[in-house]
Amino acid sequence: MSQKIKYAFVFICCVLNVYQVFAQIQGKIVDDQNAPLEYATAALYKQQDGTLIAGVVSDETGVFKMDDVKKGTYYLEASFLGYEIKRIDTIVITKNNETIDLGTIQLILGTQLNEVVVNAERNTVVNKIDRQVFEASKFKNAQGGSGVDVIRNLPSVSIDSQGEISVRGSKGFVALLNGKPIQGDASNLMSQLPANAIERVEVITAPSAKYDPEGKAGIINIITKKGAANGAFGQVNIKGGLPSFETYGNDVSHKRHGIDATYNVRTDKWNISLGANYQRNDLGGRREGDVFTIINDTKTQFPSTGERSFDETNYSGRFTVDFTPSTSDTYSFGFFAGKRSKARLADIVYYDNHSVTPANSNNRDYTFQYYNHNLRERKGDFVLGSLDWTHSFTNASELSASFLYEYTLLGGPTVNQNLGEPDRSILYQDEYNTNDNPLHGVRFQLDYKLKPFDFGTLETGYQYRDLSHTGDFVYERRTDFNDDFQLVPEFSSEVDLERTIHSGYVQLSGKKGKWEYAAGSRLEVMDRKFRLKDKTNTVDETLLYDFVKLYPSASVQYAINDKTKIKAAYSKRVERNSTFKMNPFAEREHSETLEQGDKNLRPEFIDLVELGITKDLKGGNSIFATGYFRHVDNVVNRVNTIYNDTILNRIYSNVGNAKAIGLEVGTQIKATKKWTNFIGANIYNYSIDGSFDNRSINTDATVYSINLNSTWRFWDNASLQFTFNYLSDRNTAQGEDSRFYSPNLTFQKSFLKDRLTATLQWQNIDLGMLNTNEQRITTFRANEFFTTTNYIYEVDMVLLNLSYTFKQGKNKSKFIDSEFGKKEF
Repeated sequence: MSQKIKYAFVFICCVLNVYQVFAQIQGKIVDDQNAPLEYATAALYKQQDGTLIAGVVSDETGVFKMDDVKKGTYYLEASFLGYEIKRIDTIVITKNNETIDLGTIQLILGTQLNEVVVNAERNTVVNKIDRQVFEASKFKNAQGGSGVDVIRNLPSVSIDSQGEISVRGSKGFVALLNGKPIQGDASNLMSQLPANAIERVEVITAPSAKYDPEGKAGIINIITKKGAANGAFGQVNIKGGLPSFETYGNDVSHKRHGIDATYNVRTDKWNISLGANYQRNDLGGRREGDVFTIINDTKTQFPSTGERSFDETNYSGRFTVDFTPSTSDTYSFGFFAGKRSKARLADIVYYDNHSVTPANSNNRDYTFQYYNHNLRERKGDFVLGSLDWTHSFTNASELSASFLYEYTLLGGPTVNQNLGEPDRSILYQDEYNTNDNPLHGVRFQLDYKLKPFDFGTLETGYQYRDLSHTGDFVYERRTDFNDDFQLVPEFSSEVDLERTIHSGYVQLSGKKGKWEYAAGSRLEVMDRKFRLKDKTNTVDETLLYDFVKLYPSASVQYAINDKTKIKAAYSKRVERNSTFKMNPFAEREHSETLEQGDKNLRPEFIDLVELGITKDLKGGNSIFATGYFRHVDNVVNRVNTIYNDTILNRIYSNVGNAKAIGLEVGTQIKATKKWTNFIGANIYNYSIDGSFDNRSINTDATVYSINLNSTWRFWDNASLQFTFNYLSDRNTAQGEDSRFYSPNLTFQKSFLKDRLTATLQWQNIDLGMLNTNEQRITTFRANEFFTTTNYIYEVDMVLLNLSYTFKQGKNKSKFIDSEFGKKEF
């Protein structure tokens, strides 16, 4: 080849390269409710002859991209299993480096087939970059119960005898409902939500900056059931319990029954949901205690035994309307109102009250016995309203706004009577303290998701929250049934809390090859005003506390192969204090205990770090493991001091710093086609280093919990499930709580073409041979006091739940829930 020919060839190649046109095509695929469709297919064809040019699948946000598309005219087909194919014609590419955004492509559920039956079993758990997702239907022992019965099966969750929920050993976590923040107490949210309405639960242990930074153990997101087709859905669930096998000598028989109903109707533009719920959940039991105090070398001891039971009643009604006038806009209005009451009865006999001097002798100064009747009732009437709007732009960006208002009237009396024993007509002391503390809460949130970039999706937002909580606490006493109650001014008070929070965040998330990543930061400005006033007019002060704080977060996941992934995450968190824990005026909890808060209580600030691995095995089996570290500044603990010789003062206080280093593991094992097992365990070392009342606090212990779920499926419509929940001994600032466990057995059978489902439950199996549903709590301070109490709650409870679907459309109902009041309930 001559030199001229070479130059000519190079010149032609350069010209062709200059004029070669490459472009990018992108879009977002959603369903008929504008929810993103992950793994939807986008296929590009030549307009002229239908030749397939490229095919990609959408990511978890529904977004797809096609790079290096040459000059020409094309059409695109978007598809997803069960949905009608959507075709977009005449996509013309003429410019180099051009980006053609097809906007939001909405797919409609297919109607060309009468029925599609897919026989497949969902996994119990799915691991994602920032969360674990658990299928609620796998936990049949929860049917007819509440959300608490669902989450008690999760590896990171444990529940003690008092019904308190912990995630990785911490009671501080936040609940979301369908992804929306619920500032109220998570445990109360779970107990209010019917288990039948829950589709799945997401445990987010190292949340990103787009979420509120509250919750030192992370977030539990409750996803309610949804459908996908127009029509109506109606379901009624009825629960009833057999009489108690063991009454523990309780005065009143315990009731367990309830009914909840949901009706949902949906058209192309409207989605209307109605719901009502009534639940009566009593729990029988007793307590056995022994306490002593030492004051000036005099030891006073007061052992006790008697009833400790709970009566709980909940009523609620919900109403939600979604209006979708176009594919780009959705409006939603929600209303939720109800009444709730929880009464704790403790009728206790102090059968051997005595003191000895000196403390190490047997010389009794006196011997005395008495009967204590203590009834603490907590009530709450509440009304909530919310308004939400979402707008989707053609370039796949999204703008959403949300407003919520809540009013909750909290209150409830405590009756505390010390009577003669055995002659209970003798009155030594009669105390009555009550409170009315209305709460007003407002939350406004604005979020904007920018169109996807090559490096990921950028999100930003602003949130405003305002909490106003006022309280009037009245404490009265008398010593004769014929006398009028007299005000006890040193225990009576007014407590007002005003807290305002402004926050904004920026969050970047994306996926590149085998990598998934997310990083962001949230800036928060908080102002807190706390006013205290007693009835003696000696205390009238206002305490101010404010801060500006940054909460960074980051997470990354790498796919080693199709079966194995590793991930790492970091999150900065905060645990705010409730008004109850800051109220410095004492409340008479029961005969031997006063309870009060700390007016100078500071929030807990938390650093969370975790490193995990997940692996899918053959036959639908899987395993995951996550190591984690949690450091807490200003850790809040409940600690005791001596008030007098027979009364301890229980105080909430910042006692120092705490650390937890742990490992969480879980596995799904399908031993046979009919036998499936899910086992989760959490083990961690927990230590506290600090001080209280000029005394050092140094405690260190290893704690573990195990949750087992084993299901045997007889037929397609019948199964038997055994669950076992175990929580080991664990340390506190001044003592320890004993182990706690509960075995359960559930049989479930469907009838009438799955319209009717019957669930028979045997809860807290004991048969008189175990120590099920029983826990001992011990606190002590050397040479000052010692207290140990064994709480024994009801076992061998049998319940029947019937669920009947009278409209077999799909359930698209979704409801709002408490933002503020549940935390104070």
